[in-house]
Amino acid sequence: MSTIPADLRYTKSHEWFKIENGIATVGITDFAQHQLTDIVYIDMPGKGAKGKAGDTLLTIESVKSAEDVYFPVTGEVIETNQDLNEKPELVNSDSYKYWLVKIKMSDEKYESMSPEEYKAYIGE
Repeated sequence: MSTIPADLRYTKSHEWFKIENGIATVGITDFAQHQLTDIVYIDMPGKGAKGKAGDTLLTIESVKSAEDVYFPVTGEVIETNQDLNEKPELVNSDSYKYWLVKIKMSDEKYESMSPEEYKAYIGE
């Protein structure tokens, strides 16, 4: 069973995000990190990278595969989690504590699932 915190929103591509004061903190779900297995590298976007919801945000590489992570909201990257540059495997230890990026939203519209909807989506 995956951990699915009740205070977050979820996407079909397995990102989680939390919006506070127009800033979305973004990471990958526990389900996603289990699917990836051992994460070895995260190709972080540069500060100032802009994208629309659904655009590719970054790539996570594991011993098994490389997977894209998508912008869950439209906006501009204002911060990346520097801890993950040296230790990307931290995401495997706690994918909710070790967020990936913070995005300043430029559009309040986005699609997401509640924790209950996401739980049903992944079949748990």
